[in-house]
Amino acid sequence: MIENAIGKDDMQSIAERLNNQNISDVAEVFQTYPQYAAEIIKLLEIHQAASTFKLLDVPLQRDIIKELPYVRIAQLLNELPVNDRVAFLEELPKSLVKEMIKYLNPEEKLQTIRSLGYPEDSVGRLMIPDYIDIRDSWTVQEVLDHIRREGKNSEMIEVIYIVNERRQLIDDIRIREFLLVDPSTKVIELMDGRYVSLSVIDTEEEAIKIFNRNNRVALPVVDDQNFLLGIVAIDDILWVANENYSEDIQKMGGMEVLDQPYLDVPFLKLVKKRAGWLILLFLGEMLTTTAMQYFSAALEKVLILAMFIPLVVSSGGNSGSQAASLIIQAMALREVRLKDWWRVMRREFSCGLALGFVLGAVGFMRIILWQKTGFYDYGSHWLLVAFTVAFSLVGIVLWGTFSGSMLPIVIKRLGGDPASSSVPFVATLVDVAGIVIYFSSAYIFLKGALL
Repeated sequence: MIENAIGKDDMQSIAERLNNQNISDVAEVFQTYPQYAAEIIKLLEIHQAASTFKLLDVPLQRDIIKELPYVRIAQLLNELPVNDRVAFLEELPKSLVKEMIKYLNPEEKLQTIRSLGYPEDSVGRLMIPDYIDIRDSWTVQEVLDHIRREGKNSEMIEVIYIVNERRQLIDDIRIREFLLVDPSTKVIELMDGRYVSLSVIDTEEEAIKIFNRNNRVALPVVDDQNFLLGIVAIDDILWVANENYSEDIQKMGGMEVLDQPYLDVPFLKLVKKRAGWLILLFLGEMLTTTAMQYFSAALEKVLILAMFIPLVVSSGGNSGSQAASLIIQAMALREVRLKDWWRVMRREFSCGLALGFVLGAVGFMRIILWQKTGFYDYGSHWLLVAFTVAFSLVGIVLWGTFSGSMLPIVIKRLGGDPASSSVPFVATLVDVAGIVIYFSSAYIFLKGALL
């Protein structure tokens, strides 16, 4: 039906239909037909328009704003919850942010400027000021009457917050507790003081961890003196967690973070985002070439060694990538902290040694099998070649596991993002060391025989 109306260019009919649909469905229509998004936004009911707008990708949001008349921009920005408005504004150039703020009414402008004043990626930018707070001296009936009066102005009423005369948070109670007791019950009789709160300067990462540990649909936000400033809802935390997950995946892949959907990123920007890391990794791989040149004499004497270079070196890179991925994830979930480095190192050393012996045994058996079945002739010293491959695999896998597990911890200790210790970076690091380990093993086993 939407497609037929679009074919007839009947925007009014489309808007009337979209006003009665879920905002996720409306957003999907906008993503499918972005050329009509601004025109439809003009005609939607303002609440539906704002609810849909906050779900859209930033590039489409920008395009819509450019095509809207000033009056509609003002309506849209003032209707957006303050945290969603801030999330949109912080993606714009500073000069344009100042222009957008002019459209806000005095109260919304004050809330927006205050939120933008908090550090980027902090809880202060996520919180919303719309909540219901009460006093501990009230009765349940007074609370219910207050909710009926003020609930329409609050985005979330599932949890009610108790504050003292100075507006300091002293507890929170789920609304169901008020519905299940006698209306004459005092609020103080329902309090247990076991509330969980966020600091306004907590990072988004810390907020995600606190939500993970507590079964809450929202958490209160306080300052250093415990004054209640706002709340953070679970849906906003889920959105942030998804954004952070996408960023970490891109970093671990060895590239800069894309701030737009893949298909919306301009070609030159996509190349630029990927080229930096590739150049760095390429320079790192040059060290592999240098190591190969250093052992070129050995290669000239025993060409059979060249056959196993990809096998042994890639095994180290694979084991290092495994270890790095496991530790980065464990650190993100707070299963591993900086103080656990010694336990991690001992554990990964043992694991690397075991994995190395497993792969070494497989490599050893492979050479024996090929030699005995006549599939390939490794020469008269084939057994020494087998020992070279086996023991070098033990050393390379051990080094890969060790470096892959320790690198994220070292980067975190230096104040960086562990996700920056990308899989390609670990693989490059292991490649260089792998060449050295492989040829050192060859000198040990083949010296006096083939070398």
